[in-house]
Amino acid sequence: MTRSQWALAAVVAVVMAVAVCGGVALARHAGRSSAVPDACPRHWEDEGIGGWVPAGPDVDGADESLVPGSPVRALICAYPGVNTDPGGERLGGSRTLTDQAAAMARDLAYLPVTTGEVEHVCTLAGGPMTNYLVRFAYADGSALWVGSAEEVNSCVTTTNGEARTSSYVGTALTAAYRGGTWRMPRPDDPCRGGGDRRGQEDAMVPEEPDWVLVCLDGGEKWPPRREHGAAAARRLAAVLDDLDTVPSGHGCQGGGPEADDREYRLVFGYAEGPPAGVRVAYGCTPGVDNGMLQADVGDDVRRLMARLTP
Repeated sequence: MTRSQWALAAVVAVVMAVAVCGGVALARHAGRSSAVPDACPRHWEDEGIGGWVPAGPDVDGADESLVPGSPVRALICAYPGVNTDPGGERLGGSRTLTDQAAAMARDLAYLPVTTGEVEHVCTLAGGPMTNYLVRFAYADGSALWVGSAEEVNSCVTTTNGEARTSSYVGTALTAAYRGGTWRMPRPDDPCRGGGDRRGQEDAMVPEEPDWVLVCLDGGEKWPPRREHGAAAARRLAAVLDDLDTVPSGHGCQGGGPEADDREYRLVFGYAEGPPAGVRVAYGCTPGVDNGMLQADVGDDVRRLMARLTP
């Protein structure tokens, strides 16, 4: 073989090696994507209410957000049943959202999440229940599932297979499935709002709020409240964030008949996204709870709250 023939053979070998390596990379990517089914499973293959997906996510950041990035399509699969005998529900129907997918993904991405277990304190009313799977598809061909449910006790785990939350989205999912429009419900009175915001798994009040609404929760339909601007909101947030926290057990121990039993709902607002909610109960230990974290009230909280309460 001549020198030119050897050179040509070497070039061909390199090209073939590159092609083979490229083929392996594409095959790996194709295999990873095919692990996320592109159609609704025929059955809900779990015994839980929400909290299940048929395949792990194929999207970066899925351990930090329920729906990272910007999906272009959302396939909603519905599995109706009853909460007294959950598991194995048959597919009842599906709906595909396109122009609503980005808003749906944004709202779910704002929810606080954990990769650990989600604890619930649930009422036990029996009634109808619908498990939901939502397949979010992205322009690059990747996808992820989110599993959740609508249930009379609002006691649901929502997950993408890695991140999970106890924040309830069942009502919004049912409305989107039935009517084709996604919208997170908002309360008539902000003092009654859920106040679940991304970051509350790490801090009692995440980021820098623009205002805070301090509501005295005494059982009234429209409880007394005072609204304060950014300066007061951020001072209060800083004091709450300085507390020693533990994962929320969604409950507290009463302080006895002589205890101060005042209870407040704090709603911290932001320029974008949902509010962050914190409950402060003086007669309980631990008395500060944001749904993900709990802490004791502390003297600094009491002193600042005394100037801000209605």
